[in-house]
Amino acid sequence: MRCKANALLEINHSFRQKAYVDWKYENLCNLVSSPPRARRGKGVRVAYRFTTKSLPELTHFYRKFYKNGKKIIPNDLKLNPLSLAVWFMDDGCKSYRAIYLNTQKFDFDSLVKLINLLKRDYDITARLNKDKKYYRLRIAVESVAKLRKVIEAYVLPSFKYKFPS
Repeated sequence: MRCKANALLEINHSFRQKAYVDWKYENLCNLVSSPPRARRGKGVRVAYRFTTKSLPELTHFYRKFYKNGKKIIPNDLKLNPLSLAVWFMDDGCKSYRAIYLNTQKFDFDSLVKLINLLKRDYDITARLNKDKKYYRLRIAVESVAKLRKVIEAYVLPSFKYKFPS
């Protein structure tokens, strides 16, 4: 998200994830002026993206999730199965039998909130995992099946590979 007078949301993924960007566009098209399009980055990377209009409705979310330009987790965050699935599709990856959620841009307090939310709302155990100098969340092996059960109905077929076998 970016914000000047009002906030906007940019959806930007690799062109290989075109179907995912199109799915997001279908769900957010009432906030958008132009459909997604390919864009060549520096080097060989080709992105596929769209940007919403700058809207007061989005500014509310920007202020809730960004403080002093840093991502935070608000105290009243609710994670429903769909939002959890989108988070997994955006930032999840598997490592043998575990799942990692890449949260390296969040501060320590926000990570603790996320761990507590997952435990409280879904009985999913997550721990901090150091990734270089930042932390990400590691879903405990014994909780991977619980996470899968909660989100699988919302995970697009092209992202099923992110689940451990």
